[in-house]
Amino acid sequence: MRWRRPARGASPGAGGRFRWRSAACTHTGLVRSVNEDACLARPERGLWAVADGMGGHAVGDYASRTVIAALDEVRPAASLAPLVAGARERLHAANQRLRREAAIRNVPVIGSTVVVLAACGGACGCLWAGDSRLYLCRGARLRLLTRDHRLAGACGAPGPFASAVTRAVGAVDALDPECATVTAYDGDMFLLCSDGLSDAVSDREIAGALVRGDCARAAAALVELALARGGNDNISAIVVRAEDTLGERTLLNPAL
Repeated sequence: MRWRRPARGASPGAGGRFRWRSAACTHTGLVRSVNEDACLARPERGLWAVADGMGGHAVGDYASRTVIAALDEVRPAASLAPLVAGARERLHAANQRLRREAAIRNVPVIGSTVVVLAACGGACGCLWAGDSRLYLCRGARLRLLTRDHRLAGACGAPGPFASAVTRAVGAVDALDPECATVTAYDGDMFLLCSDGLSDAVSDREIAGALVRGDCARAAAALVELALARGGNDNISAIVVRAEDTLGERTLLNPAL
């Protein structure tokens, strides 16, 4: 099945103050026959992830599913630090599994990029390796929270080398995911996506989809837009919305 409709979810979040809503959408694209992307959306645990099996390497779909299955083992936590630590630990476990599998199959690399969003209350952490991205839309302003681990970003390599990733799960024995933190506010919209979306859709278009505040519609619209641009790669989007249940809007009108 090439198309998966947005999967929705909602959770009150740790501490009960923040409610998290999300929707995930993924598509094989119009050129490739296998979807090497995989998504994780667990709003009840404050955990979301997109993994993209590295094109041109062996069994990319196996790699991305391995990463997502490992992250799905992360347990809820009372604060952000242990939640992020748990995600980091599971990424290291996935890295070792992929390294062993590559040795068994006698191939150089079985790898996957990954981006993870973890939330506990209004505290958010991000882990990533590769060029899968996390965006934050606050008000009408879009901000890229991650930094692509691409050869072009590292040394300005042109041509076919511009899209080569410099960091990924399964690429080396010692995984070194990058980490960032951000404080969420009521109405914040986050987008986790694979490069099949970010390479095809502009920042303005991403902001335009997110600013409406509807997770499912935004995820579906962004995937459809990437398809309209040719769908040359697998395309995945997870849209996450933060709602502060103790904010001014709730106090003024508890029915909202």
